[in-house]
Amino acid sequence: MGLNEEQKEFQKVAFNFAAREMAPHMAEWDQKELFPVDMMRKAAQLGFGGVYVRTDVGGAGLSRLDTSVIFEALATGCTSTTAYMSIHNMCVWMIDRFGSEEQRQRLCPPLCAMEKFASYCLTEPGSGSDAASLVTSAVRRQDHYILNGSKLGPSCIHTFCGLGAASWDPFPLPLTSHCPINGGPTATPQAFISGGGEADIYVVMCRTGGPGPRGISCVVVEKGTPGLSFGKKEKKVGWNSQPTRAVIFEDCAVPVANRIGEEGQGFLIAMKGLNGGRINVASCSLGAAHASVVLARDYLKVRKQFGEPLANNQYLQFQLAEMAARLVASRLMIRTAAVALQEEREDAVVLCSMAKLFATDECFAICNQALQMHGGYGYLKDYAVQQYVRDSRVHQILEGSNEVMRILISRSLLQE
Repeated sequence: MGLNEEQKEFQKVAFNFAAREMAPHMAEWDQKELFPVDMMRKAAQLGFGGVYVRTDVGGAGLSRLDTSVIFEALATGCTSTTAYMSIHNMCVWMIDRFGSEEQRQRLCPPLCAMEKFASYCLTEPGSGSDAASLVTSAVRRQDHYILNGSKLGPSCIHTFCGLGAASWDPFPLPLTSHCPINGGPTATPQAFISGGGEADIYVVMCRTGGPGPRGISCVVVEKGTPGLSFGKKEKKVGWNSQPTRAVIFEDCAVPVANRIGEEGQGFLIAMKGLNGGRINVASCSLGAAHASVVLARDYLKVRKQFGEPLANNQYLQFQLAEMAARLVASRLMIRTAAVALQEEREDAVVLCSMAKLFATDECFAICNQALQMHGGYGYLKDYAVQQYVRDSRVHQILEGSNEVMRILISRSLLQE
């Protein structure tokens, strides 16, 4: 899908920013687990803190396609940090789209400037794939909701995680008890939130009503609110430039004025956000794969074996060609879905699911193949390709696991 001149300019600005402000520091942020606040505030000066947020509250007012182009370019510089920025953007958009005018004017400007940072809180260990079964409660007392729930709890080992945006259940180890449903082993993992503990604004899905999706509402909880606390900072395979912690609510009093939308509208808001989130994280996978193809190409040109450059080996030439073709196919799927989402077409949800499934699987495979082409050097942290592999792997799990994407796609086909 061709880009117009304005989109090419957005892309150029994002590529240049990634090369200048992100790529030189990517390894350090990963190894030291640094959350690069100053860099993100520089990115916000270019409009990247609220890319598809309306301009009257400080956003750039760009389209979903524009956003995908920008996040792909930024992710070539640091996939982990760009993924967090995409989550932040999703949160700001949810407030902009569903919040009141007072909420928009109060919350969005500092978020768009990245003076404040946002995190998205949907997933709980007992409600990964089945997000509508979340149990974090919000009981109304006069002009406040009292939130209780720690996004913690047991999870059946046989359950695959669908996972809300930017949160996931780790592999369920160690085994501690047995599943009350079928007697199988269970574990006690936690659900984790990207930006947890560092973010200033938490967009929280909680239960204000009865069971099921209609009992869920969306509230904004601000850092420093009594009763809001966080678990320990988790050690992860990738995504190390963004902190990940459990978010815990213990008699946490949140003003009713902080509710986004109406009571019972939270699940709809969460799913609307996730449709865009899937495009965003898939675009980050594009950036990782794009950078990995370039790294592999350059390595093949300089590395010699059997007296000649690896680039002269036809088998490796064909592999590189296949990697490039799969990258372009993924990009076209994502951009098609982004346009459908922008136009609010009926097929937008299924196209977003298809794009997320296909692109995150293919782009991880591209990164992994690029590492293989580097041989043993690819396994060293001195070579950037290993970081793209580690940072892109989780994209197949979060924003709705790729297993859940298959469920959504097949459900759509069978309903026709």
